[in-house]
Amino acid sequence: MQDGAYLDVAQVTLYVFWIFFGCLIYYLRREDKREGYPLDSTGLSGGVVHGFPRMPNPKTYLLSNGHTATLPNHKNDRRDVALAPMAPWPGAPLEPTGNPMLDGVGPGSYADREDVPELNIDKVPCIVPMRLAVGTYLESRDPDPRGMKVMGADSEPGGIITDVWVDRAEALIRYLEVEVTTSAGPRRVLLPLPFAKIDGRRKRVWVNAILGSQFADVPATKSLDQVTKLEEDRIVGYYGAGTLYATPARQEPLL
Repeated sequence: MQDGAYLDVAQVTLYVFWIFFGCLIYYLRREDKREGYPLDSTGLSGGVVHGFPRMPNPKTYLLSNGHTATLPNHKNDRRDVALAPMAPWPGAPLEPTGNPMLDGVGPGSYADREDVPELNIDKVPCIVPMRLAVGTYLESRDPDPRGMKVMGADSEPGGIITDVWVDRAEALIRYLEVEVTTSAGPRRVLLPLPFAKIDGRRKRVWVNAILGSQFADVPATKSLDQVTKLEEDRIVGYYGAGTLYATPARQEPLL
């Protein structure tokens, strides 16, 4: 070592930290590309875009149910979305080509998740109606929505609340069960609680997302006593789509 030279431990520690932090960012940036990549480019050259860094090598995870999942994959992608560009240039807005309330587009978009119920730690469905949730009850100081009318954004009735669906893993309400009248007879559909406003004084449940007549088209569940992950996404997507597509006026500019 030259005369007068010294080893600055603090400076070396800082450089080591920078190197470590840079490697950590690189690693995390690659790992977050296990979902949603590669991107489909609408540019002039088209094709797919990986970005920097490139996508990671596939990794297989062991799930709690004994199954495995390999990522990245494209099982949740929906390639048959009913949308078309409004103009020929790249990046043009997309407009629905079918029924936007049911096609899963715009605010109603959803992924093709597994068509099985979400399970809790006891390997039983998390979300069930209260008629099956033994020991679960509603707080007596809160309004009980069962028996109340459901009113749409047009103040027209959509149905009657018949039950409350609870999440046994999180101990909270997820859905309200609504009996609606259709041309084929009565059917029961689910209403996500975040889309509902329970008016205990007037004994009404108000829903601004959709109209009263549109409750009849809410996607159904295969079982009357449980809901699958895919069904949940489709149901929530239907109400989400209503925030934009329930009426033609909602698609127009505010000013």
